[in-house]
Amino acid sequence: MTVTIRPYRPSDLPALYDICLRTGAAGGDASADYPAEDRDLLGTLFAAPYAVLEPESAFVADDGTGQPVGYILGTADTPGFVKRFREEWLPEVAGRWPAPEGEPGTPSEVMAWLLHWPERMIVPALSGYPAHLHIDLLPGHQGQGHGRALMNAFLGSLAERGVPAVHLGMLTANVSARAFYDRLGFHVIDVPDAGELTYLGRATS
Repeated sequence: MTVTIRPYRPSDLPALYDICLRTGAAGGDASADYPAEDRDLLGTLFAAPYAVLEPESAFVADDGTGQPVGYILGTADTPGFVKRFREEWLPEVAGRWPAPEGEPGTPSEVMAWLLHWPERMIVPALSGYPAHLHIDLLPGHQGQGHGRALMNAFLGSLAERGVPAVHLGMLTANVSARAFYDRLGFHVIDVPDAGELTYLGRATS
C-alpha cells in the first residue's frame, strides 16, 4: 500500500490517540509510562483537542487502507485555541483527569497538570508565530518523506488562510526530531526560561 496525505476525518480520532501514545516518549512508545486508565491522556492533551476544535488544520498520513499512521495538527491562532481549549475542551475531560493537588510526581500527574493549564501555550516571545503544530509518525513510517509531506500540507493550509508563521516546542534531547525540523527550514526562537524545551519557528511560505 502507498501512504498518502489527506485531511483528517472524525473516524480517525481513535488512531490519533494511539499514535500520540506510541510516539509520546521522545518519538518512542510511552505506553509503559502510564497505567491503562491513563493511556488516552497524551492524546487528550496533544492530539484530540486540535482535531476536534480545528479539524481544518489536521492532516493524516493514510497507509492506503484508510488507517492513519501519522498526523500533523495544530492551530492557526494560538490565543484563540487556548480560549476554546479552556471553554470547550477542558470541561469535557476535566472530570476524568482532575488537576493534581500539590507538586505533580507521576507522568500522569504532570500531564493532568498541563491539561488544566492551557494558558502555558501563550508565550510572549512567540507572538510573531501565531500558529503552532504537533506532528507524529509511527516509527515504521519515519524516514520515508511522509513527515515532510505532512508538513507541506499543514503549512500550505496556513498560508492559504493568511497565517504568516508557525512555531513548535520540542524536547531539546530529541536530536532526531531537531534534525528533521532543521531540514525543513525551522530556526530557534529565543524563549526565556524554556526549561527542557527548544522552540522553533518558520514562515508558512
